[in-house]
Amino acid sequence: MKVYLFPAIALLGILLCVTSIPSQAEEILPRLTVGTQEIGLSVGYLLPNRLTSEHSTKQSGPAFMPSWAMVLTDPIGPGWIRGQILLGAEIVYIQFERPELTHGVGFTPKIKYLFEGWQRIRPYLEFAGGPFYTDLAGQVPEESSRFNFILTAGGGISWFVTSQLSLNVGYRFHHISNAGTRYPNIGLNSSLPYGGFSFYF
Repeated sequence: MKVYLFPAIALLGILLCVTSIPSQAEEILPRLTVGTQEIGLSVGYLLPNRLTSEHSTKQSGPAFMPSWAMVLTDPIGPGWIRGQILLGAEIVYIQFERPELTHGVGFTPKIKYLFEGWQRIRPYLEFAGGPFYTDLAGQVPEESSRFNFILTAGGGISWFVTSQLSLNVGYRFHHISNAGTRYPNIGLNSSLPYGGFSFYF
C-alpha cells in the first residue's frame, strides 16, 4: 500500500471511532432536504486509458478531491430513478508518478444526481468540468499546453453510516485537454477508482 494513502485511511478510522454509529434497530433516514450541504473528500488512483493509437503515455498517480455541494431539489422522478439533484464544486489535485513526477490542479463545478436507493444505500451519478493546470506540457506527446480543461463523469455508491455521514466508493472517467487552444491536442484519458466520505448538514 502506498504511503500517501495512510493519512486518508487514518482519517476515515478516526471518523468512524468518534461518530456514534446507530444500532440496527435505529432507523437511518438519509433523506436530504433542499438546502442541505455536503462537504466531502475523495482519494483515488489515476490509471491510463489509451483509447487510440495516438495515445501512448501511461500516466498514473494519486488524486485528492475535496468537494462541496448543496441539495437543490426534493426527490424527483418515478420509481427506481427517483432522486435529488446536488450542485457544487471541487478541487482536483493529481500527483502524476508516471511518466514523470509532476503535478496538476484544477477547479471543477459539478452536478450530482443522488438516487433515493435502499435505506442506507444511495447510488449516485456525477459530472464535472473546469480549468486544470499541469506541468506535463512538453513531457508527453498528448499535451502541448500547461493550461487545460478537465472533464469527469462517473458514479458510485454512498453508504450512510448515520443520517449525516456517508462513506463513498466510485469510479470516474477523466479527460484532460486544452480544448484546441494549442496543438497537438490529443488529450489524456484516465480511469479513477476512488473512496471517501461526506458530511451533510
